[in-house]
Amino acid sequence: MSYPEDNLLPISALQHLAFCERQCALIHVEQVWDENLFTAQGRIMHEKVHSETAERRRDIRVEYGMPIRSLRLGVSGKADVIEFHRTPEGNWQPFPVEYKRGKPKPDNRDAVQLCAQALSLEEMLNAHVPQGAIYYGKEHRRTEVLFDESLRKETEATALRLHQLIAAGKTPPPVYEKKCDTCSLLNICLPRSLQKRPRVEKYIADMLKET
Repeated sequence: MSYPEDNLLPISALQHLAFCERQCALIHVEQVWDENLFTAQGRIMHEKVHSETAERRRDIRVEYGMPIRSLRLGVSGKADVIEFHRTPEGNWQPFPVEYKRGKPKPDNRDAVQLCAQALSLEEMLNAHVPQGAIYYGKEHRRTEVLFDESLRKETEATALRLHQLIAAGKTPPPVYEKKCDTCSLLNICLPRSLQKRPRVEKYIADMLKET
């Protein structure tokens, strides 16, 4: 399957979807956004990285803010950093690096976004990309990510689900979880109060039936 150029979705939306389908739909279907301290710090970090100029040091070339896309996954965006490492054979091995302001997550949301970048590079450059890294600003260090078969399949499934969600044009109902407290859309999503509404509506409907 191949998506047309005008139907490509943001690679960053994969991270939103892996975190929460409702958040993803609010942002990419309803076009809702609300910035908090964390998202502002992340935005500033990405802007700073993308403003850097390409450089070369010994056997490594570094590209910043490189446009990438995958017609197979139907996604596009800008990679924060792509390092090209010279191999013993004289080839240049792509190594994507994504910048995040926080720390490693308990799930694969960041890894899925990075893996989508790797799959895009493989498609564009016809080169195998076995691994990359995520730089977490809170810890000031890289976490290496291996693009194994399991992560690749999860990334492909997430991309497919993203297209289905956007095509449906419907925002899933809220389900409150502890992670909601860190979401910048908490005051728009209102998961605690809206989650209770169906129970109230059902109670009223049941009362009317009895009368």
